[in-house]
Amino acid sequence: MSAQPPAAGRLPFGVRLAAAMDAHGPLCVGIDPHAALLDAWGLPDTPAGLRDFSLRVVEALAGRVAAVKPQSAFFERHGSAGIAVLEEVLAALRRAGTLAILDVKRGDIGSTMAGYAQAYLADGAPLAADAITVSPYLGYGSLRPALQAAAATGRGVFVLALTSNPEGAAVQHARTASGRAVAAEVVAGAAASNAAARAAGELGSVGLVVGATVGDGVRELDLDLLAAGGPLLAPGVGAQGAGAPELQAVFGPARAHVLASSSRGVLGDGPDPVQLRRAAARAAAEAAAALRA
Repeated sequence: MSAQPPAAGRLPFGVRLAAAMDAHGPLCVGIDPHAALLDAWGLPDTPAGLRDFSLRVVEALAGRVAAVKPQSAFFERHGSAGIAVLEEVLAALRRAGTLAILDVKRGDIGSTMAGYAQAYLADGAPLAADAITVSPYLGYGSLRPALQAAAATGRGVFVLALTSNPEGAAVQHARTASGRAVAAEVVAGAAASNAAARAAGELGSVGLVVGATVGDGVRELDLDLLAAGGPLLAPGVGAQGAGAPELQAVFGPARAHVLASSSRGVLGDGPDPVQLRRAAARAAAEAAAALRA
């Protein structure tokens, strides 16, 4: 798939993410405003509480971490008022110059996938982010509208590849007619999408979501994560159990491409902004020590 030049004046997402990871450490902080966390912060589970929580996180951490990842579901559950808050959060991140990875896990075909691409990856869209998560389980080729839109605007996508939830193995570990695991087909698709960037010595803009707690899955399924050429978004770091030994076992030579994702491990120290910054700095240092030593 040939990539179009990105929008004028905007470097490709992979290049921007690599620079942000070098500057701030390989950490992405999730904004996951579920009811229990809002309550822990002394906030109501309402659109107003959602807004207060989310904008406090942005104010505390923007410009201090490589990326911030709002989880769309926790905004969508409040209906149109929640979506309005999400638009405001994404706009605040844009103004601050901090990369926004919107966790929406969209996946569909044809004009429907093109509609999602317009919603999240088009310049001027109210919900536009620097990158989004997508699901490839209607076939990697079904992602074409999102891949094309991202390439045209200098944005990125993170494709679900190997997740740590027990149910994921039934699909991701399954073998295709060629004998290759479904997860390996996804990795191969990302590698093809990132070929030009890799040839130019750049980090590609098509990343993969690989759980930090998948154990021997990468080895058993023969996944060449380094050859994929893009960033590796890794949930499950820190509070969810994965430390340096687990990260080495899962990612091996591709560790330098890993963007560790943490939500509870940072947001649990709120709502005080100083404590949030300290928690993020600590998590970023721990991620750097584990991934870039």
